[in-house]
Amino acid sequence: MSSPFDLTGTTAVVTGARRGIGFAIAEALAAAGSDIIAASAHQAADGGAVGRRVHELGRRFEGHAVDFADRDAVVAFADAVKDRADILVNNAGTIRRAPAAAHPLEWWDEVIAVNLSSQFVLAQRVGAAMVERGAGRIVFTASLLTFQGGINVPGYAAAKSGISGVVKALANEWAVNGVTVNAIAPGYIATDNTEALRNDPERSASILARIPAGRWGRPEDLGGAAVFLASTAGAYVNGIVLPVDGGWLAR
Repeated sequence: MSSPFDLTGTTAVVTGARRGIGFAIAEALAAAGSDIIAASAHQAADGGAVGRRVHELGRRFEGHAVDFADRDAVVAFADAVKDRADILVNNAGTIRRAPAAAHPLEWWDEVIAVNLSSQFVLAQRVGAAMVERGAGRIVFTASLLTFQGGINVPGYAAAKSGISGVVKALANEWAVNGVTVNAIAPGYIATDNTEALRNDPERSASILARIPAGRWGRPEDLGGAAVFLASTAGAYVNGIVLPVDGGWLAR
């Protein structure tokens, strides 16, 4: 009997896969058996480090450079991969930090475009093909700020809160067609996006004091959750935002 977590024979599209959480998720899916199509703003066709890792795991890799702030570029990418995508991991994102009263409106527009609008566009077009085939898995990357407001990141908080609504809306429509739509909400993970927080001694100490696990998360901590939601093991899980946060929300 095969494992319900076995992804052999599937193709996963992973955005924001060049580094950090996206890299770790692509690696975990490849280890479980998926071929990987990766897209990031500066993704090399051969994938660079993530491409090498996927090949080491015995899987095929394809890289695309996509500007997720460019609607036309996102549509073109979606149309290029939609008929091959068994799994879509909507992970690409950006963050801009400034107090709300002084937050440049162009930063707001950029973050909403990359972190919310492009994610819906990609899910819409890839998901429509999944619905037609009667099967598919879509996993978004949410955030602790899907549940909380954060500090100095109003656009990011708004976008990540919006992801929860998109996940539920799509799950409600597509579950009957065999397509699951869920999200993972990473806690405080040691990536480029949290470098400013980790470099602030007071902020870093206050964050660590609230995490029951007593450490910053690592990108690879997200891999198991992604495999679960992408596999047949998660076939009856739909419309959820799954925190992987070391216990932060329980404190």
